[in-house]
Formats: sequence, C-alpha cells, structure tokens
Amino acid sequence: MTDRVLDLEITGPEHTRSIALALAPLLAAGDVLILTGELGAGKTTFTRSLGEGLGVREGVISPTFVLSRVHPNLPDGPRPGGPDLVHVDAYRLASSEELDDLDLEYSLDRSVTVIEWGRDKAEHLSESILDLEFTRVTGAELAETDPYALYAPGSWEDDDEDDGAPELRRLRLIGSGPRWENVWDEMVEKLSGREGREHRGLWKHP
Repeated sequence: MTDRVLDLEITGPEHTRSIALALAPLLAAGDVLILTGELGAGKTTFTRSLGEGLGVREGVISPTFVLSRVHPNLPDGPRPGGPDLVHVDAYRLASSEELDDLDLEYSLDRSVTVIEWGRDKAEHLSESILDLEFTRVTGAELAETDPYALYAPGSWEDDDEDDGAPELRRLRLIGSGPRWENVWDEMVEKLSGREGREHRGLWKHP
C-alpha cells in the first residue's frame, strides 16, 4: 500500500491552529499521529489546538519531563463521548522498546495518541500512522519561496518551543495504512481547502 503525502505551508500559529481544528473532526479513537520537527517548529501549538478540537481537558503542553500525559474527553465539550488525547514526548527514548514501557497499548483503543519525536519508535503501535513533519523555512530557501516573509509581523507562540522568529513553516503529512487511505481525500479537502486556508493571508505583503 502506497503512502499518501500532503504538503502545506503554514504562515503562523493561528494557521497552525486552523489546520489542527480542521483535522480534529476526522480523528477517532485508535488513531496514532507521529510529530517530527525541531524546537519551535509548531508541534506543541498543533497538539494544543488538536486537543481543543477534540474537546479534551485544557492544559496541553509539551510533556517533556513526564513523557506522557492523558487529557480526558470532556462531557460538556464539543465532542462529548469522543476520544481522549494521549500526548507523548519520545525525545529521550532510545528505542521502540523504551516507548513500549509507557504501556500505551492500554489506552490506544479509546484515545487519539500523539507522539512527538516518535519516528522510528512508534510505527509498530498501529497498522495506520499519520506522520506530520514540521520544518522551518529560512534563509535563501525562504527568500525563494516568499521574499517578503522575513519581514512579516508577528511571532510563533509555541509554549516552551517559542523562539519569537517570524518564520514560515512547512508541514508534510504522510498517511500510511488503510485508515488514512479511507479518509485521505476528505482530509486533503479540509486541510488545503477553506478550513486550512483560513489564516493563509495572516501576513500581508507590503
């Protein structure tokens, strides 16, 4: 089965939020998302916004020092009875065996599981994986893409990941397995259509 790929440009934290909110209604218990990207790339902003869309308890932050946090679904939220959100930081884990020590299998069937730094460690958790890679677009590459973007106002607000740099990001989504094959076209429409474009004009060219 061939992996499916979607590339998006992200103009700022509000655009990141709009993409996460557009994706959230498509997610279901059992889904596993792997997030990759350097500090400040937007992973925490994305996950926090995803939690907002899933209707889980607030307070999604980077789980760096506790490795895993569970955010339960709220009965009075936008998706009562929906999945919990399990947020994992695998940066300090050296292998899939160490990830298994977190006993994530016990929560997989009732949760959306988001694993930062989980590439090459978490793929065995499900036959279907959505891999999201956040990349900064800087320097000459940014100038080629958008020569005015370096002077755009605003900054990223990404909790402990924020470095205040007004940079474009690129987001690559790779869907593998039958789960993502079944919903891919709908996801592309939501993320690159009206919902995903909502904040694409956030930074205006002079």
